[in-house]
Amino acid sequence: MPQDSSYDQLMSGVAWEEFCDNLKMAGQIVMADKAPDDPLTRAEGFRYLSRLTRAALEAFVEYSDPLAPVLFRPVHETAKMGADNPDFYYQWAAIDGKHEYCIRGNRGSIHYLGFGTYAGQYGAGGRSGKTGYLEGRDLEIKPDGSFEIRLSCCKQEGNWLPMEEDTSSLIVRQMYLDREKEKPADLRIERVDGGKSSVQLSPEKVAEGLGQAGRLVAGASAIFSGWAEDFKKHVNQLPEFDQKTSLAAHGDPNICYYHSYWRLNEGEALLVEAEPPECDYWNFQLSNHWMESLDYRYNRISINKHTARYRDDGSVRIVVAHEDPGSDNWLTTDGHRFGTMCFRWVRAREHPRPRTRVVELSAFET
Repeated sequence: MPQDSSYDQLMSGVAWEEFCDNLKMAGQIVMADKAPDDPLTRAEGFRYLSRLTRAALEAFVEYSDPLAPVLFRPVHETAKMGADNPDFYYQWAAIDGKHEYCIRGNRGSIHYLGFGTYAGQYGAGGRSGKTGYLEGRDLEIKPDGSFEIRLSCCKQEGNWLPMEEDTSSLIVRQMYLDREKEKPADLRIERVDGGKSSVQLSPEKVAEGLGQAGRLVAGASAIFSGWAEDFKKHVNQLPEFDQKTSLAAHGDPNICYYHSYWRLNEGEALLVEAEPPECDYWNFQLSNHWMESLDYRYNRISINKHTARYRDDGSVRIVVAHEDPGSDNWLTTDGHRFGTMCFRWVRAREHPRPRTRVVELSAFET
């Protein structure tokens, strides 16, 4: 009988107990003294943990085999984390820097496409960050829109996405500018340096997957709740976010972020004004305290380069308020009195800081 520690932990039930202990630790973050204790934020907090748990189990139990990788959507309309962008179509796959892979697909018409390889995971400890990046604009694409990308540690001709020995995941970011007209890229990934992996379930795989999943739930919730608390130091302002911190959290290297906290009383509006530089894309969005984007399925809680209405001089003014003041660029707070917010410039030549101010709606002029 194998004596592997993962085997023993699964067979003894310890792996499951440790997984549950990590979920309990995450629950303490929702109940922390500094965390808001109003009914809406608390309900969203526990729903957030359930969403993280669902995404983590898919990533590390269902689709965890780097020898037979699967691209799936860990973040979407009902699973959110880290100021997820409503315009993004996120995909993730488990990979291993010791192997080689091929992504095949068709470019589609989506506005932005980026492929990143990363080491580390939230809550795992050790090195975490980007190990390679390839943009859709740099792809060699055939006339019919098809392409192939090789993933490896050694440089290859054609479309090549670098990895390093400790690479453990692939993140694909597809970004809509005009969701009604654009079609996302159709992608699939396979390992190309050996035969297919056995799909046989094993105690070792399940034990390791439960451990990774539990650590991600506890780690991600701790990281982003910590960020939210830091953002309260500059409520209703939008300072530039530290790029090193962003990259360590698997952020996109082409994006300049402005993260902060917003808070509005009844009868108030937050004005966000900017002169957009030449860039591929920009957006501004509202999120809750847990850094989940507000429900963009039913409410206008974000705005981007395409959907915004501009002034004659090319500047833009966004209005955040509980009620519609009659502005073209109004974003609803969706019943929230406070939360986090994010402004992004993507591939911008300059990074002008958005200006903000709180005004009384009674004195608001459209």
